Amino acid sequence: MRKSLLLTAVLGALYMPSVSFAEEEAAPAAAAAPVEPWTVTTNIGFVSDYYARGVSQTWHKPAVQGGFDVAHSSGFSAGIWGSNVSPNTYPDANVEIDIYGGYAGTIPAVEGLGYSVGLIGYLYPGGSWKKYTSSTSIIGNAKQTPSGGSWDTYEANIGISYKWLSAKASMTIGDWYGAEKDTGWNGGTSGTTYLELNAAYPLPVWGLTLVGHVGHLNVAGKLDPTFTNGLGDLPSTSLSGETNPDYTDWKVGLSKSFSIAKSEGWNAGVYYVGNDNDRYWGDRGYGGTSFNGKGTPTKAQSKDLNDDRIVITVGRVF
Repeated sequence: MRKSLLLTAVLGALYMPSVSFAEEEAAPAAAAAPVEPWTVTTNIGFVSDYYARGVSQTWHKPAVQGGFDVAHSSGFSAGIWGSNVSPNTYPDANVEIDIYGGYAGTIPAVEGLGYSVGLIGYLYPGGSWKKYTSSTSIIGNAKQTPSGGSWDTYEANIGISYKWLSAKASMTIGDWYGAEKDTGWNGGTSGTTYLELNAAYPLPVWGLTLVGHVGHLNVAGKLDPTFTNGLGDLPSTSLSGETNPDYTDWKVGLSKSFSIAKSEGWNAGVYYVGNDNDRYWGDRGYGGTSFNGKGTPTKAQSKDLNDDRIVITVGRVF
C-alpha cells in the first residue's frame, strides 16, 4: 500500500535543503528562477520485507518497488506505484499496483498547518477470491470461494499535517479486499476504516529523521464461521478460531537522505514494525494462512504475517 500523499509531502518538506538569510542577502540582484507549474518525479526502492499497515505482503520476503508522481503547483497531484506481493496471500497475483490522486493545501492562519484529500486504488492484476485454494494435501485442491470477486480495493482519505506531524483517515469505497458474503464474511465490508498518526522528526545528528507511526484498522464485518463453499468445506475457519481482523499497528525507526557520487535523492531507513492481532494474522489465524493451495497433511501453510520485524529500506527519487 502506497504511503499517503500527505505523508510524502511532509517528508519531502523536511528533506528540502535550507538556505540561510545571510545567503539570501549576499545575492540580492539574482533573478528568481521561474517556477514550473508541473513537476514529475520517479522513485525506485528495495525493502527487506514489504509491510503495509502492519502486515507482510510478501510472505516475509524482499520486494522491489517503484513508481512516478505528477504534481501541479496548485496542489493537485497523481501517481502510480507498484510492488511485488506474495501469491500465497493474493492467489495468481504477483504484483500490487496503486493508482492515486488528490489535493494538498495549507491553512494560512496557522504556519505549518496543511491538509489533503485523496483517492487511491490498490489493484492486484490476475488475483481473485475465485482462485483461493485449500491445501492440496488436505482437501484435494478445492476452490474455497468460487463465487468471489477480485482483491482490488478503493479508498477515500482526508488528512491534516502540522510541521513534522500528520494524521489521516481512510475509508473503503466498496468492499475491503473483496470481503463479502460470497467470500465467507457475515456481510459486505464497505466503509472499513483505517486511522493513522505519523511523525517524521528531524534529529540534530547525522541528518537523521526519527519516523513514527501508529494506525488502527476497523473492518466493517467479520468472518462467518458457518460459511461453506458448497462442498462442505469451511474456508472461514482457522486454528485460532478468530473471526475479527481488526488490529492496531506500529512502525518506528530512522531514515536518512544521502548522495552517492554526487547522485542526489537517495534515502535509507531501518524500522521496527508489526501489529497486535496474532490470533487472526498469525500462523494459527485466517489472515496468516496461505490461500494458494499449499500445506501439509495436517495443516495449511501459514506464517505470522504480523510478526514484529526489523525492515530495511533503500531507495531513490529522481
